[in-house]
Amino acid sequence: MTAKPCPFCVLDPARILAEDELTVVYKDGFPVSPGHTVVIPKRHFPTLFDATEAEQHALLRALSVCKTLLDAEHRPDGYNIGINQGIAGGQSVPHLHIHVIPRYLGDKADPKGGVRWVLPEKAKYWA
Repeated sequence: MTAKPCPFCVLDPARILAEDELTVVYKDGFPVSPGHTVVIPKRHFPTLFDATEAEQHALLRALSVCKTLLDAEHRPDGYNIGINQGIAGGQSVPHLHIHVIPRYLGDKADPKGGVRWVLPEKAKYWA
């Protein structure tokens, strides 16, 4: 049985929104909101902790580029930005990718707590 190819090592040019020598801003294949995008390093490695210092800086610059593009096209009211790392963290593709999920007023009745809802029983700490 052959290994499944990494979906972030070979990209569809039509989904690339921006890129530099180290990173790509890419339309998510299974968006959870309009404009859902991922920022991907060009080098294949699994977690942010495996990135070089130059790659970490490039990823932050790419996040800024991504926000500028999404603000212009989608005009979201907020964002969730997240990384799934490791099996316990929900990582399904072992190539680092940072989710940039535009949020819109009214897309969820009560968005308070944001990413804390990955563990719903512990999300509502303010109650």
